[in-house]
Amino acid sequence: MFDTLSDRLSATFKSLRGKGRLSEQDIDSAAREIRIALLEADVALPVVRAFISNVKERARGAEVSKALNPSQQVIKIVNEELIGILGGETRRLRFAKTAPTVIMLAGLQGAGKTTLAGKLGLWLKGQGHAPLLVACDLQRPNAVNQLSVVAERAGVAVYAPQPGNGVGDPVQVAKDSIEYARTKQYDIVIVDTAGRLGIDQELMQQAADIRDAVSPDEVLFVVDAMIGQDAVNTAEAFRDGVGFDGVVLSKLDGDARGGAALSIAHVTGRQIMFASNGEKLDDFDAFHPDRMASRILGMGDVLSLIEKAEQTFSQAEAEKMAAKLAKGPKEFTLDDFLAQMEQVRKMGSISKLLGMLPGMGQIKDQINNIDERDVDRTAAIIKSMTPAERQDPTIINGSRRARIAKGSGVEVSAVKNLVERFFEARKMMSRMAQGGGMPGMPGIPGMGGGPGRQKKQVKQAKGKRKSGNPMKRKADEAAAQARREQGAQGAPGGAFGLPAGQPGQDFELPDEFKKFMG
Repeated sequence: MFDTLSDRLSATFKSLRGKGRLSEQDIDSAAREIRIALLEADVALPVVRAFISNVKERARGAEVSKALNPSQQVIKIVNEELIGILGGETRRLRFAKTAPTVIMLAGLQGAGKTTLAGKLGLWLKGQGHAPLLVACDLQRPNAVNQLSVVAERAGVAVYAPQPGNGVGDPVQVAKDSIEYARTKQYDIVIVDTAGRLGIDQELMQQAADIRDAVSPDEVLFVVDAMIGQDAVNTAEAFRDGVGFDGVVLSKLDGDARGGAALSIAHVTGRQIMFASNGEKLDDFDAFHPDRMASRILGMGDVLSLIEKAEQTFSQAEAEKMAAKLAKGPKEFTLDDFLAQMEQVRKMGSISKLLGMLPGMGQIKDQINNIDERDVDRTAAIIKSMTPAERQDPTIINGSRRARIAKGSGVEVSAVKNLVERFFEARKMMSRMAQGGGMPGMPGIPGMGGGPGRQKKQVKQAKGKRKSGNPMKRKADEAAAQARREQGAQGAPGGAFGLPAGQPGQDFELPDEFKKFMG
C-alpha cells in the first residue's frame, strides 16, 4: 500500500546524499517533494501541512546544520515526524480488572469487522486468553453464519443465540453475552456489531445502545484502509456519534493509496492499535508506529521479523541444529533442510518476510515475482527421496534422479539443481556455525576465522626473509650461530624472557593473575 510513497521519499533522500551542507533551497526542494509524495498518497491536507511545517523547522535547526551527514539527519527527522503522525508510541489493549474484558467493534458495512473479530480472537488466544465472539450483527444476511464459520476456523467460541437476517434484538444479545461469558469462564468478549453502507442515525443509535448495555473496556473502530479520505470523515462521525478508543486498519495488503492510515490517528486523536494485512486469520498484528514509519522509508522491519521467528521456531530445536552444524557439514541432512524450510513457511509469505528486511525496496519487483509454490515443489522433491538419499545425497546418481523427478512431478534438472543448492547451503551454514563468516568474506572479529584463512596465515609466517646484501646476510648468519651456541650452553634466553638457567625461581605472578588462575 505504501510502495508509491516509499519510492517518492527514497528519490527525495537520494538527491540530498553527498551534500556536505544543505542550503535553504535544498531544504525547500526536499520539503516540496515530500509534500507532493504525501498528497499523492491521499494524506489529509491538514496533516500534510503540519508535517511539512515541522520537518522544515527542524531541518533548518542546529541538528542538521552542525551534522556531519545532513541528509541522514533529514531522514531521521522525517522518520520521527512520521512516527508522530502515526500515533507515536504503540498502544496496548486495556484489560478489565475483573473478567470479562469487553471489546466492541464498530464501523461501516464492508470494512471487515466480522473477519477481524476472528483475527482478533485468534491473536488473543495466542496471548493465552479465552475469547468469546458475540454475533450482534443481526441485519446483514448470513452475518451470524459467517461469524460462526470464522470462529470455528480460529478455534475460538461463539455466542449466537439469534439467527439474524433481520430477526432478534442485538442489544439484548450483547447484554446476555456478558453473563454467558462469566458462566463459561471466558475472559474476553468481542462484540461484532452491524454496519451500514454510510453514516445514518439508525446505525449510530444501535451502536450507542449496545455500548451503553455492555459498557465496553475498548471500542475499536474498524476502517477499510482502501477507501481513502472518506475513512477520515467516517472516523470523525463515529468519534462524535458513538465514541471509540482505538482504530483497527483492515486491508492494508491492498494496492490503494494509504493516506487514510497516515491521517486517521492525527485527525481523530485516537491511535491505530491493530492492522490486518491479508486474508488469512493470522495476517493480523499490533500496530507499531515506529515500525510502520521504518517500512515506509525503506528501512525494513527487523523487529517484527524477529518476533515472528521467535513465535515459530523452538529454542531447543535451534540449539540442536546449531550443535549439529558445528560438528561438520555432513551432519546436516536433507531432512533437516526440509524441517527448516517448513518452519520458515509457517512464518508466512516468503515475499512478505523478505519485504521486512532493510534495503529490500530496491528489489521490490523481484520480491513480488517470487513464486510461493517453489517451496512446495522443493518439499515434494525431498519427500520423493528414500531415507538413505536424504541422509547422504552424494549417492543420488542419474537413475535415482530420474525416479525422484518422476515421483515429485518435476524435471530431472530440478532435482539436480536442488541437490547442488543443498551442498552449497550446507557448506555456508556449517562455516557460519563455526564462526568463519560468509563464504568469500573474512571471519568476523571475535568470532574466529575460516579454517582456510588460518592455514594461509600460518603458511605466510613460515621462514625469515634474508637480506639481499651479502655482507649483512653473513653478519646475520654469524649472530644466529652465536645465539644457537649460547642456547646449547644453557645461557639466558628462555621462554617469556626468563633466564633459561633459572626457570622462574625469582619470578612471581601479579596478584590479579593469581586470582584469575585460582
